[in-house]
Amino acid sequence: MQRLLVTAGGALCVPRHPMIDRKDGGNLWVMPPRDIWDRSELTADELTQWSYLIAASGRAMLDVLPQLKDGVINYWEAGNWSLNDKSEPRGVKKTGPQHKKVHMHLIGRSPNSTDPGWAWGEAPFYPSFKEHQSWWEHKENLTREEQKAVACRASEILIEKYNVPETGITI
Repeated sequence: MQRLLVTAGGALCVPRHPMIDRKDGGNLWVMPPRDIWDRSELTADELTQWSYLIAASGRAMLDVLPQLKDGVINYWEAGNWSLNDKSEPRGVKKTGPQHKKVHMHLIGRSPNSTDPGWAWGEAPFYPSFKEHQSWWEHKENLTREEQKAVACRASEILIEKYNVPETGITI
């Protein structure tokens, strides 16, 4: 997973497989500062810094991605597929504390989306675990230029709005 921006709150990342194609809005992840199975595992400062990174990154997507003109961001905390009995390690006796790794999906929702699973004004569509690989097969990530623009804008927002010191941000 490629990291675009890192702070004390975690990392803004490009997913290996996006949930929505870049032209329909795009998908980025925000990983917390350490592996956790539930957000309650974060300290108060970690949760605050992670929340800043999430909000700044979502706003940055809205600010710089033309496909999100008049669009929105859906924020989806994920990690559930790791609990499926067919995910690695295979087996049915998985527990959240041992196997789930929380991450936040930032899902851009374009009013011009042509993907029926991401139609404007409809709830997002998430496939079952058995369908997920074929479901994202033809979806493209944001371009490198789009990724850089989002990371730079998120950095500006973190500094200007959330008082994150510039020295605490790595792009």
